[in-house]
Amino acid sequence: MKAVILAGGLGTRLQPYTTFLPKPMLPLGEKPILEHLIDWTRKNGIKSVVLCVSYLRKTIEDYFEDGKRFGVSIEYAVSNRPLATAGQLKTAEKFIDDTFVCMYGDSIFDFNLRNMINQHKKKKSFVTMSLYEYKTNLPYGVIETTKTDKVVAWNEKPEIKANINMGCYVMEPEIMNMIPKNIPYGMDDVIKKAMTRKKLVSSIVSKKGFLDIGNKASYKKANQEYLQKLGNI
Repeated sequence: MKAVILAGGLGTRLQPYTTFLPKPMLPLGEKPILEHLIDWTRKNGIKSVVLCVSYLRKTIEDYFEDGKRFGVSIEYAVSNRPLATAGQLKTAEKFIDDTFVCMYGDSIFDFNLRNMINQHKKKKSFVTMSLYEYKTNLPYGVIETTKTDKVVAWNEKPEIKANINMGCYVMEPEIMNMIPKNIPYGMDDVIKKAMTRKKLVSSIVSKKGFLDIGNKASYKKANQEYLQKLGNI
């Protein structure tokens, strides 16, 4: 099985850090985010990786080369402009001929990928999405009312929970047929298209094992959590 890692984004929300380094090459502890992802993929039994690259791609290619140094085989799918998530995935089409894993190159995962793959095959899903149970407290008092505007409850700063998209998928190769070529196209668009066409899109929920690195605040938090984890060891 192959893993496709989307590593071509501009990382505009992380500037100026990403002026000279592509986002997946930003350090987390002693190695780049992308190396953590490749290590995790290998530990879960996948040793063939396709990196979808674009912005500052030479930095990635020069560091990882053919992947031998990292215990994997690496191929490169290249685009010359931003294509959004699914559009970038489309560039890897020629490398894919079987069930594969797709993941965003700006997150850290630490859940059981093998379980996710097994569930995908057992359910014969078209796509399996990894979801994360996200909790947050609303900073306001939430007031419940009836249809006649009578106040019946006051919940001060309640905790709300939602399952959010982690950005790691197990997919069937036919998904490529749903993605237009050479135009920006979001992963949400292709997943919605699959559901409209009555394809089975299933999910697996995790309460831990996810660090998102989308902006400066989350990058700082990821570094703090990573250092804390090292301290615990």
